[in-house]
Amino acid sequence: MARPIRLEFSGAIYHVTTRGDGGSDVFIDDQDRLQFLAVLSEVVSRTGWLVHAYVLMDNHYHLLIETPTGNLSRGMRQLNGVYTQRFNSTHGSGGRVFQGRFKATLLEREPYLLELCRYIVLNPLRLKAVKNISRYRWSSYRATAGEVQAPAWLKSDWLLSHFGRSMPVAQRKYAEYVEVGIKLPSPLLKVKSQVLLGSTAFVKKMKQHLLNKGESKRDKKIPRRPSLNALFQPKVHKDKSLRNEAIKLAYQSYGYTMAAIAEAAQIHFSTVSKVIKMGEQSA
Repeated sequence: MARPIRLEFSGAIYHVTTRGDGGSDVFIDDQDRLQFLAVLSEVVSRTGWLVHAYVLMDNHYHLLIETPTGNLSRGMRQLNGVYTQRFNSTHGSGGRVFQGRFKATLLEREPYLLELCRYIVLNPLRLKAVKNISRYRWSSYRATAGEVQAPAWLKSDWLLSHFGRSMPVAQRKYAEYVEVGIKLPSPLLKVKSQVLLGSTAFVKKMKQHLLNKGESKRDKKIPRRPSLNALFQPKVHKDKSLRNEAIKLAYQSYGYTMAAIAEAAQIHFSTVSKVIKMGEQSA
């Protein structure tokens, strides 16, 4: 099956999930989870994303993101890329943390944004991580329900506005709404064309956009990703400045892993990690 085309535009809303490479855990401990949320905060600051809900499980995570400037892919490259770098640095590992391409479902705001905000935070109960959702620290539920202070980057205003003008009342009714959803089927069962969730009119409109984008991509002569051997020619090995630029290009623009880059550049993995980190800080 061909992988679905990304459709990005201002104001688009997505359910995003990414799993660990080969089903492995992407969060080994709570420090990893705190690190991921710190990276997410940085990405939100850079991209202007609105995060409506999230949950971190052991081997995957879910986000509900609104993109005012239509920049989902750019933000996800930063999120998964920077977290991978920090995860590998912390655990002394190398290579991929996440399993290939992230999955994103484009959804219509009404009624699916509200339903997915509920579906996402119920993951720990469905997977039997906890028996009481209020005991799970790594989702947006407790902050939205008013049980803990919400991080600055979590936008629960729109969600809570559906449950009343008084904040305590809205938070209580939100908690009741989530509880009712425990035994309901997943709204993602209604996804069409692999990536679309909405009314018949919404799906039809978005499918036309996807078709137009697909035809546009086929019409353009897009150069293939250069090989690592082409990026790290002999003259590049001899010039540290050229080598560092090639490292950043291979990682940020062409999506090569740090482990593969280290092998091609004939240097240690930690050197590659350091070059990429310095590049991100200067950016």
